[in-house]
Amino acid sequence: QVQLLESGGGLAQAGGSLNLSCTASGSIGRLNAMGWYRQVQGKQREFVAGVTNLRVTKYEDSVKGRFTISRDKDTVRLRMNNLNPEDTGVYYCGYCAGYRGGFDRWGKGTQVTASS
Repeated sequence: QVQLLESGGGLAQAGGSLNLSCTASGSIGRLNAMGWYRQVQGKQREFVAGVTNLRVTKYEDSVKGRFTISRDKDTVRLRMNNLNPEDTGVYYCGYCAGYRGGFDRWGKGTQVTASS
């Protein structure tokens, strides 16, 4: 089992910045991916950014150029710049062993709010 512990998030004004961090512990696979999804109440959870253990990254189109995902061993960080109200939501850290199939382990989520 893999456990994910998130920190960061909070409230920022539009145009501001916030940081998220997530550390994985437990039975972490040699090949794996970690990243972030977000969810707005009443909507499905959507992919934001991901990074593999080889530091290959992927971003959702709306965050490209504004968000940066980075990784140091089993900790993944998301730097969110130039926030806008559409970035508001609960951000969940995810993990999967291997590079296929999508994340199957989740953190508890942390709130990010960008006020207009």
